[in-house]
Amino acid sequence: MIRIKRELQDRIIKKLRPNKVVVITGARRVGKTFLLKEIISELKNEHLFLNGEDINTHLLLEKRSAEIYRNIIGSKKILVIDEAQKIPEIGSILKLIVDEIEGIRIIVTGSSAFDMTNKTGEPLVGRKHSFVLHPLSVREQAQAETPLIRSDRLEHHLLYGNYPELLHIDDNLSKQEYLNDIISSYLLRDILSFENIRNSSKVFNLLRLVAFQIGGQVSFNELGKQLGISKNTVEKYLDLLSKIFVVFKIEGFSKNLRKEITKSSKWYFYDNGIRNAVIANFNISDLRNDSGQLWENFLASERLKYQQFKGSTVNNFFWRTYDRQEIDWIEESGGKLNGYEFKNKNRSEKASAAWTRAYPAAGFEVIDRNSYYEWLS
Repeated sequence: MIRIKRELQDRIIKKLRPNKVVVITGARRVGKTFLLKEIISELKNEHLFLNGEDINTHLLLEKRSAEIYRNIIGSKKILVIDEAQKIPEIGSILKLIVDEIEGIRIIVTGSSAFDMTNKTGEPLVGRKHSFVLHPLSVREQAQAETPLIRSDRLEHHLLYGNYPELLHIDDNLSKQEYLNDIISSYLLRDILSFENIRNSSKVFNLLRLVAFQIGGQVSFNELGKQLGISKNTVEKYLDLLSKIFVVFKIEGFSKNLRKEITKSSKWYFYDNGIRNAVIANFNISDLRNDSGQLWENFLASERLKYQQFKGSTVNNFFWRTYDRQEIDWIEESGGKLNGYEFKNKNRSEKASAAWTRAYPAAGFEVIDRNSYYEWLS
């Protein structure tokens, strides 16, 4: 069995302090439970492990009493709760435990940023540290790869993405079935679990439209017209999809120059495999007309993971003018700007003249198949 140490593991352990709560969110099947067990194994402390999807856990915690919780936890130093958002009033329960049980360290997971924010948010102000676990990064997978294998695996990343269980599936058809099962069994179920979402078909159709527009500016009005729903509903559904870690948004960058486009946004999938499953296309890159979109989505999602591992404070944008000059990815950090152009083929290229004139101090780099790994690791 291939075992890969998640890069968040050491950062989480550093934040797992007495009378604090570590909250780990992330999409289903990205390895949150596995990460919990690895952390517990490394710490070698006595712990209590509870499953928030088990009704017995609900019954165990429903009587809100510090004395009862002391008896439940006993001499154990760590409390671990998987899928904590399933437990009613979990935020208030955790607040009582960290306030009343001296020295307790708590780590909880949840599959939805929306649920965990609502249920652990206000009660745990000043008492928690939050992390998001994504599918495996190319940097993490390099632990089990030689440089030659890594080069061969790039096509796999573009087509099937980086969900951990794919490492243990050999044939491509089974990989496709696995990704389709994630969509039908988890993604659509999570969508329907939210209040006022009666039918997931509109949300799924919206997701398909967004999948075909990777790298392009997304108009809520145009999407609404195609789906027969309002602009506000489109915005609501995309916000929901971002909170269950399916897609994320990048906005346009501007310093208020009149020629720059700022009101539109670009949307990416957190995982290429999910994106390809949504549009039912797992053809190899050479046989596709969206190979550039695959490359751009892969780099955007991987760069987010890299920034998280580094603990970087970065604002991400794209840049585009009304006369169609553009840069795929802009990073603003520490008062500095850097622009990156994503190219699926190896080639050199200079920044557009408009970008150089507007931001002469900004950096610029082309990210292609020769340079991508260094950029992400």
